[in-house]
Amino acid sequence: MSKEFDEIQKTLTEKSDKASIGFFQRMVPGKQKIYGVKTPVLNELAKEYKKASFGLAQELWNSGALEEKIIAIKIIERIGKTDPAKVLMLFKRFANQIDNWAVCDGLGMQCLRGIVQTHQKLIFDLAGKLNHSKDPWQRRLSLVMVEWYTRKGDTHKEIKKLVKNVENDKEYYVKKAVVWINRNFKKGK
Repeated sequence: MSKEFDEIQKTLTEKSDKASIGFFQRMVPGKQKIYGVKTPVLNELAKEYKKASFGLAQELWNSGALEEKIIAIKIIERIGKTDPAKVLMLFKRFANQIDNWAVCDGLGMQCLRGIVQTHQKLIFDLAGKLNHSKDPWQRRLSLVMVEWYTRKGDTHKEIKKLVKNVENDKEYYVKKAVVWINRNFKKGK
C-alpha cells in the first residue's frame, strides 16, 4: 500500500461518523464497507491527492469501501484529460465491479467527465455493449454514462436506442435511470 493510501484511510477513519454510517447503509444498500464520511471531506481528499494519479485511484477502488471508491472516481475525474486511454481502461475494469447506485452513478457521470467531449464515439460504443449486459448495474451504467449527452440534440437518437432496449427492464435501478434520461429529454436538457 502506498503512503497516500494509508493517509487517506487514516483520514477516513478519523472522520468516520456512526450516524452517517447508518444513513449511508440505508441510502446505498449493499455489502460494502462504509466509513460514514460526508461528501465535502471526500472532495477535499480527491483534490489533495489527485497528483498521486491513477495508481492511487486503483488502490482505493480495490480496497472496496464506498468512500474509497468515490474518492477513486473523483481523482480520475480530476486527472482524466491527461490520459484518456487509462480512464477508459479503468472505467471498463470498474464497470465489472459495481454493486450499488452511488458507485454506478459516480463512475458513469464523474469518471468520464474529462473525456466526454473528446471521446464521444468510444463512450457510446461502450454504452451500447453495457446496455445488453446481464448485470443490471451495467445496464444502468449504460444510461448514466451518456446522461451528459442529453444536452446535445445530435445524440438523442442514439441515447433513445439505449433507453428503448431497457425501457421494460424489471430491475428497480435500471427503471430509475430510464425515468431520469426521459425526464432530461422532457426538460430539454
